[in-house]
Amino acid sequence: MEQVNILIIGAGIIGLAVAKNLSKEFEDVVLVEAEETFGRHTSSRNSEVIHSGIYYPKGSLKARLCVNGNQALYQYAKENNIPFRNCGKLIVANNKDELSILKEIKNNGEKNRVPNLQIINEVECKKLEPQIIAKYALKVPSTGIIDTHKLMQKLENEAEDNGAFIIYNMKVISIDALDEGYIVNFANGEVFETNIIVNCAGLHSDKIAEMVGIKTKRENLQLHWCKGEYYKSSKIKDIDHLIYPLPDPDGIFLGIHLTINLHGEIRFGPNAYYVDKLNYEMNESYKPEFLKAIKNYMKIDEENFHFDDCGIRAKLQEDGGDFRDFYIKEESEKGFPNFINCIGIESPGLTCCLTIAEEVKKLIISE
Repeated sequence: MEQVNILIIGAGIIGLAVAKNLSKEFEDVVLVEAEETFGRHTSSRNSEVIHSGIYYPKGSLKARLCVNGNQALYQYAKENNIPFRNCGKLIVANNKDELSILKEIKNNGEKNRVPNLQIINEVECKKLEPQIIAKYALKVPSTGIIDTHKLMQKLENEAEDNGAFIIYNMKVISIDALDEGYIVNFANGEVFETNIIVNCAGLHSDKIAEMVGIKTKRENLQLHWCKGEYYKSSKIKDIDHLIYPLPDPDGIFLGIHLTINLHGEIRFGPNAYYVDKLNYEMNESYKPEFLKAIKNYMKIDEENFHFDDCGIRAKLQEDGGDFRDFYIKEESEKGFPNFINCIGIESPGLTCCLTIAEEVKKLIISE
């Protein structure tokens, strides 16, 4: 039986950031991952956007960790030569009713301390993005894009340089609470005893919590998988900003938006619909939904519009439910000291990875 001090479960971007952070201060940190390498699910299947924190309710973890995480991530990228681009984004509106919503979003962003927000008119929109249809737009300069693979690679390297061990093909099958610490069993027959567990298992984080004895249904911690697809078009070029419509009024997602990658290539998405199975097949039936949404802010050549990729988000918010914040908590109150849950870490989780890691470090009970 292996004896470890801190066991982190899940090598998505959150688990990697936590491993990097904790291994600077603690001895004997081990990160385990069921897949063959890091970031095989949500962390590598997203828009690669560094979010501003404009949308989330004031005082929420998403708001605080995103606004602070935005600047922390830019700084980390600069210091470590991780490719990024602080391109900014435009949230577009095309009538007075939509302008009112735009003003509400701006007001919310200012409450969250998002810097330099500005509503611009049609003439100013055309100067910035001639191809975009917009009577008004909210300019959000702090939004950007980043190479998520290179970010995760750097976090992995730094964690290992700090002395952390990262082990792949390690699927957790059971967790038993001891009087002090935990026994963790793996599908390959390995058994670890650990003082501290940090649950960063992403899409499966509620199942990991259940293994230790937390009743996720009773505690309202069951995850709901929400799938999003992306389309691409090689005909559209020379877009400098990310282009967003007004967000979904139910708060499920931010609307089918235009993103650019670090090579200037264009793609659209994601949409959002709830699923019961984990698969990354794409569904042609949603193509009309994409085209209708995109035509609200730009002309699109339907003949040159093709599948790109898709991802699945781990949402605490159920279909038709209200806003749910990140759940980041040390579970002594439930009878599981130094078991730290990170559940429902969806967007803006990428932006928040470094600040979530700091939040986790604060929760560890040190003797």
